[in-house]
Amino acid sequence: MRCRGGTAHRGVSATADQVIYLDHAATSWPKPASVVAAMAGYLERAGGNPGRSGHRLSVAAGRIVYGVREQVAAFFGVPDPLRVIFTPNATHAINIVLRGLLQPGDHVVTTGMEHNAVMRPLRALERKGVALSVVPCAPDGTLEPDLVALAIRPETKLVVLCHGSNVVGTIAPVAEVAALAHSQGALVLLDAAQTAGAVPLDMGRLGVDFLAFTGHKSLMGPPGTGGLVLSPSVDPGQIEPLVAGGTGSRSEWQEQPEDLPDKLESGTPNGVGIAGLGAGIAWVQERGIEELQAHEQELCRELLEGLNCIPGVRLYGPMDPARRLAVVSFTVEGRTVSELGLRLDEEHGVLCRVGLHCAPAAHSTLGTFPQGTVRFAPGPMVSLSQIREAVAAVAEVVRS
Repeated sequence: MRCRGGTAHRGVSATADQVIYLDHAATSWPKPASVVAAMAGYLERAGGNPGRSGHRLSVAAGRIVYGVREQVAAFFGVPDPLRVIFTPNATHAINIVLRGLLQPGDHVVTTGMEHNAVMRPLRALERKGVALSVVPCAPDGTLEPDLVALAIRPETKLVVLCHGSNVVGTIAPVAEVAALAHSQGALVLLDAAQTAGAVPLDMGRLGVDFLAFTGHKSLMGPPGTGGLVLSPSVDPGQIEPLVAGGTGSRSEWQEQPEDLPDKLESGTPNGVGIAGLGAGIAWVQERGIEELQAHEQELCRELLEGLNCIPGVRLYGPMDPARRLAVVSFTVEGRTVSELGLRLDEEHGVLCRVGLHCAPAAHSTLGTFPQGTVRFAPGPMVSLSQIREAVAAVAEVVRS
């Protein structure tokens, strides 16, 4: 490991040129100008209710929403855009599958690195008669596929796993787990909240049946956007809607339509947010997801090497940037994470997240429960020089 010094960035103004924003695992910022323009354009020129009327503004809005549906399907390697269900976030998408598919007597397998978006609904379903097995992960967050295979039973209906940890960025062996699950008749739900837009992601190649994603992280879209994507092999008749109501279709019926996406997508969609999501996906595609991934791996390597040189700092997760996302968690001996986060923000303009990151199961695996960690999560607009300044800021806070 090589060690570097430097002068920390000082500033508390919330503008992109005065702070070092390292909280992309929560929400990417700043958004591309094209995302803001797409949202403004939707409101200015196509502000009707998509699919609910036949006038020109409704038609214009419907075209935008369907166009983004096509974008999402192509982005994740699914041939049918009607299998893209728009939701407010990945949490909602996960709940559609868990609460719509699982019944008392069913068995579900998940891992010790999951976010509460998975664990809380599963614990609620467990109280209602769904059996749950949590496969342990190694202290660095890595998952052994054979342990998943051992946990699967004849009554296992679903395996749920996060693609990339929101705490330490560890990437799960999804294709191997999916193959093992399918060989025993189980379906696979992938939580891609952290990986959608950060790594190449093709549902067919990974072999997953359901993919939950959010738009406001590495897809560079606005908050309030996300979705669930169903593979061609999934029978939507297996899933009961989480929400029922108006769909703009089959208005003569008082029963929920069975057709996708309407069966699982009730209520007026977030058209303006979806327009922004489409622009975010286009931004990612224009730059190339492999190039974006390479940039973030470089930032991750700089963080790991720089922080590892600071006395008292303990890093968590794999030390190889190729095995993780650019999500780096650490603690400092004798310091609380809340103190570190506050001083980094107020004294150095380094914005990060501290605590348990809505993932107590993951922190229990890492051995950082209940205090949690300091989490640095750079994004595509963060520079290498900013990473060096952030490392220098940590060194200064630790020294003083």
